[in-house]
Amino acid sequence: MPYVKTRDGTDIYVKDWGEGRPVVLIHGWPLSSDSWDPQMKALADAGFRAIAYDRRGFGRSEQPWRGYDYDTLTDDLADVIQAAGVGSDLTLVGFSMGGGEVARYMSRYDGKGVIAAGLVGSVVPYMLRTEDNPDGVPEETLQQIADGIAEDRPEFFRNFFKDFFGVGYITSPVSDATLDWAWRLAMQAGLQPTLKCAESFGHTDFRGDLPAFRVPTLVLHGTADKTVPIDASGREAARGIAHSQLVEYDGAPHGLFATEGKRLTRDLLTFLGQ
Repeated sequence: MPYVKTRDGTDIYVKDWGEGRPVVLIHGWPLSSDSWDPQMKALADAGFRAIAYDRRGFGRSEQPWRGYDYDTLTDDLADVIQAAGVGSDLTLVGFSMGGGEVARYMSRYDGKGVIAAGLVGSVVPYMLRTEDNPDGVPEETLQQIADGIAEDRPEFFRNFFKDFFGVGYITSPVSDATLDWAWRLAMQAGLQPTLKCAESFGHTDFRGDLPAFRVPTLVLHGTADKTVPIDASGREAARGIAHSQLVEYDGAPHGLFATEGKRLTRDLLTFLGQ
C-alpha cells in the first residue's frame, strides 16, 4: 500500500503509520490526509496504527468524474479498511466532511469492526437549513460557495481559509505559512471533485444514520466555527448519538487540527485510552 484500488477501479492514496490498534482518520474538504499528520504521528508514537487516505479526487488519489456521493465515498472507506486488514477493534475519526463517511459507514456497513468513533468539526447530522433544521446553513450560502469556486477557485480558497482557521476573530490564528499550505492542499484537488463534494456535504442528511452509532463516540467542535456551525452539527450529533461525549472548544474555529492541534491530539489519545 500506498495505493488501494477501490471496487470501481479508483486508485486511493493511503498513509499507514505505526503498529497496534487501528485508527482510521478521514480528512475534511478541500484538504488531504496530510492535514492529519501531527495526530497520526502522535497516535503512532503512542502505540496505535494510524491510517489516513486522500479522498477520491483529492491529494494524490485518482480524480474520476463520478463517485462523490456519500454512498460511494463510504464504499471507498470500506475498501481501504479491507485492504489494510483492519476490520476489527477499529476506531473511525472524521473531520468536517469526513464525519459523513463515518456516519454512513455506521449505517451502510452496520459499523462493521468499529469499537469507537470520533466526529471533529463534523458536518453530521445535517448542514442544510430547512424547516426542520433551522440552525443549518442557508441554500444561498452553499450556492455562493459553488459560484465562488467556479468563478475563481484560487481566490475563493485564499479567503475561505481565513474563516476556516479563525483569522481575524480568534486570538491565536495560524501562521501565513499554514494558510499557504492549506491552500496548496486544496489546489491539488480537481475542480469536479471539489464542487461535487461540496454539494454532497451541504445536502446529505445524516439524521437517519445516527441510530447506527452503537459505540462510544467523541464529538469535538469549536463554538466559533463559521464553516460548520456547531448548533446544527456538533450539538445535534451529540443529542442524536447514544453513548456520545461532546467536548466544545470555546471560541475555536473550524480548523481544529491546526488551531487546537495539541489539545485535539490529547483529547483523541485520552478517548482512545478509555
